[in-house]
Amino acid sequence: MTNKTVKTTTKAKKPQPTVAPRPRAVHKKFQGVVVSDKMEKTLVVKVERIKLHPKYHKRYVVSRNYKVHDESGLYHTGDRVSFVECRPLSKEKRWRVVKDNR
Repeated sequence: MTNKTVKTTTKAKKPQPTVAPRPRAVHKKFQGVVVSDKMEKTLVVKVERIKLHPKYHKRYVVSRNYKVHDESGLYHTGDRVSFVECRPLSKEKRWRVVKDNR
């Protein structure tokens, strides 16, 4: 028997690309006043914001109504609520009320 050394060739492994974890979704969050609570589990919330005119630099109020999902039915006309963006719940409803200390 002869002593032969056996050479083993190992292929260098290519480094695998590291996959970063997906960031959590950032949801839009608004506050407004309930304008209507006549529908079941749905509120109409008016959100007002102040804009600045680009030329004349005058401040003016712009408002928009959002249809917001209220599962518990706690809120009524005149209440101030916070709500966030969510998956589409109906044709116009893409917002849900954020639970607070109520």
